Amino acid sequence: MNIDFILYKLLFAVIILMLSLVVAMYATLAERKVAGFFQDRLGPNRAGIFGLLQPVADGVKLFFKEEFMPAKADKVLYILGPCLTMLVALLSSAVIPWGDTLIIGGKEFALQMADVNIGVLYTFAVVSIGVYGVMIGGWASNNKYALMGSVRAASQMISYELAMSMSIVTIVMTSGSLSLNEIVSQQHGMNWNVFTQPIGFVVFLICAFAECNRSPFDLPECETELIGGYHTEYSSMKLGFYLFSEYINMFIASAMISTLYFGGYNFPFMNELGLSHNWISIIGTLVLMAKIFFFVFVFMWVRWTLPRFRYDQLMRFGWKGLMPWAFINMIVTGFFYMLIKRGF
Repeated sequence: MNIDFILYKLLFAVIILMLSLVVAMYATLAERKVAGFFQDRLGPNRAGIFGLLQPVADGVKLFFKEEFMPAKADKVLYILGPCLTMLVALLSSAVIPWGDTLIIGGKEFALQMADVNIGVLYTFAVVSIGVYGVMIGGWASNNKYALMGSVRAASQMISYELAMSMSIVTIVMTSGSLSLNEIVSQQHGMNWNVFTQPIGFVVFLICAFAECNRSPFDLPECETELIGGYHTEYSSMKLGFYLFSEYINMFIASAMISTLYFGGYNFPFMNELGLSHNWISIIGTLVLMAKIFFFVFVFMWVRWTLPRFRYDQLMRFGWKGLMPWAFINMIVTGFFYMLIKRGF
């Protein structure tokens, strides 16, 4: 492993980290603008041109807010909760292929931090750890509303991760690989998985809302019932970590949807343009970002369109609605895949 490769990976990691943070910052502004559009108002427009400095103002406000810790809180776990949530949100981007390779100076560089052959398993393993940050934060706060929010988050994530896992199993069966890079490469051009797995896509999309605690599945932080949920007792940048991690998770969830079902960095007629390999890679990365931002908009669109579910409705929908559909889709996909393999 030469020094150029190590420096490239470090630089790429820094770029992805900064991109995630910038997206998280401006996703807050975008959400408020989208909310304003749906509610027939302007949204933030005072800080900078078109309100573009509003995220900076919000960040400064969070930095200078009073640091507060409940007297009877578990101090170590109280600090660990938001830190773990933010760390897990950033780690999940390591295996996502953000583009094809770039050829610089005769050397080939992959636009992916780690091309592991179990990228799907890695992503789910990291995402499943995220609930610990929420649980720890709610427990350590020594507040019954925060604890109730964290318990809701745990039960909600367990319920929806099962259906999400089943929807991913169908992709693994048809592609024959757990590598995200391989899954993307098999969707070359317009050979996207969403055309062969529409039910799996719908199940995965709905589960992504629940995984990110986004409305109408935002029961862990339901203001009307739990004040603020698991982060009720948090302020300043500890609260900022929880808020930022939600938007980073939304960004990563959109990247996973684009990667698994919409071809990732592949786009129609990519080989017919007559461009060099590097230009195709750059355009592919921009196309992937466009797909991601579209699904980020869908997350925001749904939040300001659908009302929040009751908790019993949410759990019933997860176990009695999504689980059977995901299971049936998995069985049918396996049956047809077996027939195709045997030449029927």
